[in-house]
Amino acid sequence: MSAKVLVADQLSEDGVKLLQSEPGLQVDIKSGLSSQQLAEIIAPYEGLIVRSATKVPAEVIQRADHLKVIGRAGVGLDNVDAEAATKRGIIVMNVPAGNTISTAEHTVSMILALARRIPQAYASLRSGKWERSKFVGTELFGKTLGIIGLGKIGTEVAKRAQSFGMRVIAFDPFLSTERAQQLEIQLTDLKQVYAEADIITVHTPLTAETRHMIGAKEMASMKPGVRLVNCARGGIIDEEALRAAILSGKVAGAAIDVFEQEPPPKDHALFSLDQVIATPHLGASTEEAQLNVAIEVARQVADALLGRGIRNAVNMPSLDQQTLKVLQPYIILGEKLGSLASQLAGISVAEVRVTYVGEVTAHDTSAVTLAVLKGVLEPMVGESVNYVNASLIAAERGVRVIEAKSSRMEEFANLLALEVSNDGTRLSIQGTLSARREPRIVKIDRYLVEAVPTGFMLIIKNQDKPGLIGQLGTLLGESQINIAGMTNGRDEPGGRAITVVNIDQPVPSNVLEKVKKLQHVLDAKLIRL
Repeated sequence: MSAKVLVADQLSEDGVKLLQSEPGLQVDIKSGLSSQQLAEIIAPYEGLIVRSATKVPAEVIQRADHLKVIGRAGVGLDNVDAEAATKRGIIVMNVPAGNTISTAEHTVSMILALARRIPQAYASLRSGKWERSKFVGTELFGKTLGIIGLGKIGTEVAKRAQSFGMRVIAFDPFLSTERAQQLEIQLTDLKQVYAEADIITVHTPLTAETRHMIGAKEMASMKPGVRLVNCARGGIIDEEALRAAILSGKVAGAAIDVFEQEPPPKDHALFSLDQVIATPHLGASTEEAQLNVAIEVARQVADALLGRGIRNAVNMPSLDQQTLKVLQPYIILGEKLGSLASQLAGISVAEVRVTYVGEVTAHDTSAVTLAVLKGVLEPMVGESVNYVNASLIAAERGVRVIEAKSSRMEEFANLLALEVSNDGTRLSIQGTLSARREPRIVKIDRYLVEAVPTGFMLIIKNQDKPGLIGQLGTLLGESQINIAGMTNGRDEPGGRAITVVNIDQPVPSNVLEKVKKLQHVLDAKLIRL
C-alpha cells in the first residue's frame, strides 16, 4: 500500500513531480488550509509538507494518527510544533541551506533601497513629480554595518557588505574570535554594535530571548541616524518602539520584510512612515530558492517514508532502530546537557569536550555528541540547528569538538561529562540516567546536585547561609511561580553553593532581578529546556 503524502502549501512543480514519480507514494495537494481544516483531514496521511503559511500546532499533530514525517520547505520551524511531533514519534525536518543566498541578497537589496530611498523616489516619479533634491541618499562605502547573528545568512550578508567597502562589526556569542578574523569581521558585543553601526541588520531566530531584543532601550543607545533592517523573523524588533524612534528622529529609516503579525493589518503603524520600506516576507522568494527547497524537502520526505534514510531531521538522529533504542536516553541527556551548559555559561564557546563513562562506551557515540552540539548551539542559532548540521555549524564557528571514552571509576556507573570553554573560562556539567533511564544532572562544576533537566529551571549561585531557601520560596510564591523541585550543592558548610530550582513557568525579568538581590545570592539565571 502506498504512503499518503499531503502537500499543504504551494510547492514548486518540480518538487511535486518528484514526489509523484515515487511508486510508493500517493500525493494529494491541498493548500490554503486553516489549522482546523488540516486537523480534520490529517488522519490518513503519513507525510506532510508545508511552507510558512500552513500552521501545524499540537492540535493537528494530536489527530495525525498515521503521520511519520513533517517536511518544512524552508528553514524556520516556528509554524510547526516540533515538541508535540517528537512526543508522538513524528520526524520533523527542514531544509536549512536552501534559501541562504536568496535571503542574504534580499537583505542587501533592502539595505541599498533604504540607503538610496529607491521605493520612495519611484513612487514620487510615478505620481508625476521630478524631485531629485528630495531623495538624496547615503553611500554604503565607508559606513559601518552591524550584524546581529553570524550564521549562514549573516555571513553571506557580511561578504556582500564588504564588497561595498563597508566596515562590518557583529555580535554572535557562538562565533569564535578565530573564525571572525578569517571572515575579516570585528566580533564585539551588542553595546558596541548599537553605538557604532550606521546600519544594523538582524539574523537570529525568534526565541523567547530574541523577541523584542531591539526595543526602545536598545534604540536609545544606538548611533543617531541609524537604519534598521529585519529580514529574519517578525518580533525581533519591537515595531511600536521602532515607530516611536523613527518619529523622534533617532532612527533614520527601516527596511522590514517580516512582521509580528503576518499578514500585517492594512493600517500597520509603520506603513504611514515615509522612512520605512517593506516587503511581504520575500526573503526566500526567488525562483532558485523555491526550486531548491521544494526538490530537497520532497527528496527528504520520500526517503524517510520509503526507508532510504533520514536527513536534516531536527528532532532525531539517523540510527537503526536497535541502536536508537539503546542510545535514545543518552541522546536526550546529551542535548539537555548541551543546552544547559550553553545557557549557563554565557560565553562564546570555543571548545566542547564530551567524555563518556559506562555502558554507552560500547557503542558509536557520535549521535550523542551531535545531540550535545545541537544543545550547545541551539539557544543562539535557533531551529536551523539539527543532528545533521550541528557539526558543520560548529566547524563554521570555529568550535573545537573533543570526544573521549573513559573506563575510570566515577561516582556513577554511567556518565556523560560535558565541558565548554573559551579563553580560560570553563564550565563543566555531568549527567546520568536514573533507574528508569531518565536524564538527571548530577554535577555542575564542583557541586554535586540531583536535578531533572526539563522545562524551566532557576539556577542560583549563592553563599551557603541560612534563610535563602525561605526567602526564595516566599518571593516565587508571591509571584505565583510554583516550585516543582529543588536541589542544593555546596563545596563546604558556609562556603559557595549552587541551588537548582525546577519551576512550572518562566520567571519574569523583574522577578529574576529580585532573586539576584536576595541576601547571599551571587548570581541567578533562568534556563529553558
